[in-house]
Amino acid sequence: MATKPKLYYFRGRGRMESIRWLLAAAGVEFEEEFIETAEQYEKLQKDGRLLFGQVPMVEIDGMVLTQTRAILSYLAAKYDLYGKDLKETVRINMYADGTLDLMLMIALAAFKPPAEKEESLALIVQKAQTRYFPVFEKILKDHGQDFLVGNKFSWADIQLLEAILMVEELNASVLSDFRLLQAFKTRISNIPTIKKFLQPGSQRQPPPDSHYVEVVRSILHF
Repeated sequence: MATKPKLYYFRGRGRMESIRWLLAAAGVEFEEEFIETAEQYEKLQKDGRLLFGQVPMVEIDGMVLTQTRAILSYLAAKYDLYGKDLKETVRINMYADGTLDLMLMIALAAFKPPAEKEESLALIVQKAQTRYFPVFEKILKDHGQDFLVGNKFSWADIQLLEAILMVEELNASVLSDFRLLQAFKTRISNIPTIKKFLQPGSQRQPPPDSHYVEVVRSILHF
């Protein structure tokens, strides 16, 4: 029996959440070891397992992988979520990089002082509405298919849904002017593996709260 992928990260979303999403969407069961103390983190570093001294880290196929985009690219290729040729793959990369940028802004805002955090989150919603979502609305319109690339479910679709749901946590009506994205959200959310991941009790993590921020700060000393 194949060993399940094992994920090492803090008990929260951060840079690991997109990896959880991709594995879940592919129907792959995975295990997690949550880093909750500085000692755990330092041991991973001293053992030389963190290539650049950072998590996320994933054990899979006899390898120890680090660096978020590298992990996601490997998983997308392994589970046939990376397009049929190089032209489709580069489009998936472009779209995934865009949504990663948007989600990283949200993740980093959690660590700002309260007043600055609220201002940052409001700006992120504005950027989503004026920069990111109009791009994807146009892609769907021009492409005329159910999915962003080709006519097949890919990493790009998974990550766009993840980004949409994250922004909706900040502003529930953010998609009100984007008819095609509304339909896309419904369509992708109903794919069986994703529908399962969106149910309570899955390995999907909640938005970062003050406890998560304190734990990460104490481990990383910042």
